[in-house]
Amino acid sequence: MSIERLAINQITVKGWSFEETVRGLARHGIGWLGAWVAPVEEYGAERAAKLLRDHGVRVSSMCRAGFFTGKNPDGGGLDHDANRRAVELTAAIGGDVLYLVSGGVRDDLDLERSRAAVVEGIAELVPFAAAAGVRLAVEPLHPMMCAERSVTVTLDQALDVAEKFDPAHVGLAVDTYNVWWDPGLGAALARAGDRIIGYQVCDWLVPQPHPTFGRGLPGDGAIDLRSITRAVDAAGYGGPIEVEIFNEKVWAADPDDVLAAVVAGFPRHVLP
Repeated sequence: MSIERLAINQITVKGWSFEETVRGLARHGIGWLGAWVAPVEEYGAERAAKLLRDHGVRVSSMCRAGFFTGKNPDGGGLDHDANRRAVELTAAIGGDVLYLVSGGVRDDLDLERSRAAVVEGIAELVPFAAAAGVRLAVEPLHPMMCAERSVTVTLDQALDVAEKFDPAHVGLAVDTYNVWWDPGLGAALARAGDRIIGYQVCDWLVPQPHPTFGRGLPGDGAIDLRSITRAVDAAGYGGPIEVEIFNEKVWAADPDDVLAAVVAGFPRHVLP
């Protein structure tokens, strides 16, 4: 089946509740969900796990934990309890990959010290996650997000962080929106090898409408997604491929129409 690897990150169908999302994915023959902490908490982890089982939908990842520098533009700073809850929720709904966002440059720390704080924060979380059977995925974000969201901005930087830890517990998340521009992308993916434990795709719209909410559906922008998928697969990944879209126009559309478009375009624009 051409969409057996297709996963939908819940943010792509933001207008749906957790239950509507799971039912919608099953209706479209999509077998993977990239979950978010808040909707799972709101629905209840036990109910969410049952709903997923009943509809034959598996969890490709959970978004998100991190902000280890103490800088989070969405509010708050480093929240140790929230990070641990994210681990617990991931395991409770049958997931084993939790995405980490490093956090931006803190006002009282320089860039180098902020990056060191990321390693320190992951080191603190690893034993708890390992005990729960959850792997932590370091996700580099686009350099334009360095100040506010992530001081980790290239795959090589993310690998430098991940390689400080046991690969059974800490790996790498590859998101095309964040890494497609990098002239060293091919070499970094080859270096990553089996550290890659998560893969997300979307397209880079031209002109770019918004630095955060400007992602396009696969095939609508400038990224050669198929070549990146080939490189990710060659590195040894081969797991679910999440379509993750932050875009006000996509969110305003009928989610069923969005999923139908993704299903139709996935084999043509994403698969190698």
